Amino acid sequence: GLLLKRCTLLLPTRHRLKYVHKVLSGDRDFRAVGRDPCPALVSPSPQMLTAGWDELECRRVFNFLCELSNLARKVQTVVSSKPGSARRLELRIRLFCRAVLLSGGDSAFWLTRLLKPWPMVNQARLLYIIFGPVCPRDGHVVWQKMIEGPTDESSLKGLAEAIKLLYGTEAREWTAGDVISLLDELSVVPQEWLLENNARLLLLSGNSICFTFLASKAVSGRAVELARLMVFMVLVCEKDLYCMDWAVKMMQKVCKVFSTPRERKNFLQCLENTFAHLLMDMLQAVLAGERDEEDSSFLNLFHLMNAQANFHKEILYLAMGS
Repeated sequence: GLLLKRCTLLLPTRHRLKYVHKVLSGDRDFRAVGRDPCPALVSPSPQMLTAGWDELECRRVFNFLCELSNLARKVQTVVSSKPGSARRLELRIRLFCRAVLLSGGDSAFWLTRLLKPWPMVNQARLLYIIFGPVCPRDGHVVWQKMIEGPTDESSLKGLAEAIKLLYGTEAREWTAGDVISLLDELSVVPQEWLLENNARLLLLSGNSICFTFLASKAVSGRAVELARLMVFMVLVCEKDLYCMDWAVKMMQKVCKVFSTPRERKNFLQCLENTFAHLLMDMLQAVLAGERDEEDSSFLNLFHLMNAQANFHKEILYLAMGS
């Protein structure tokens, strides 16, 4: 980036952008973004070409690239239409953003530029398009993945990394409240997610985000919702082989957020009631013979019973001072 400044004799940004355009226009993969999805992009990223430039100059580069690719109109089309109705355009936006705008350092700056112009609900949808799970066969975004059943870490890893990026110290334009609101909106894209998938995303997002999100539920008096989410986090810890004492310590931290002993007691009661209700629901599914090829109803019951036992075992160890 600094070498480019010197090579262009420290000309104004608008003249340097013309040179950047010339460089990128000569790259076959970069030009392919405007037409059909390409399997790989190896263009020099804006981060490489603008390393060492000040923020105002980088904003001009971002605006220039958006105008060049007509990105704003394309994003407007996909975020305002039914998810999956413009699959090819979703894929082109995903490839362009990941391989051209977010492929180098300081990704928080470029991701902020992508998201901030849009309302929160559109930010969540755009985030899902760029980082959400895709079909391994054709690369198209899988919109029903979080709704139809529990998913795995690989499907959520990209979204979790993006959330951590926005919550980090380099993303100065995002407050904790902004990130929490974005998580709330994301959990209903395109419809309400299974709570297990919400819990798994929170765990992958890291301790700080996880606690902040749970604490926001405690502060707003949503004890029942908080208890359900906490139970599914315990279940994810069991399924994905996380240390169960992590869940206990997180519960302890959340309990300290409540301002009165009565509120804490109510939350703990909700937690135990949620365990009981979920176990009864899963047992009923097993007794009703609701089985598929993987016998998931019995497997879910097995995991939840183990999760509850291991969770309470850690609490007993803590209570006994062992």
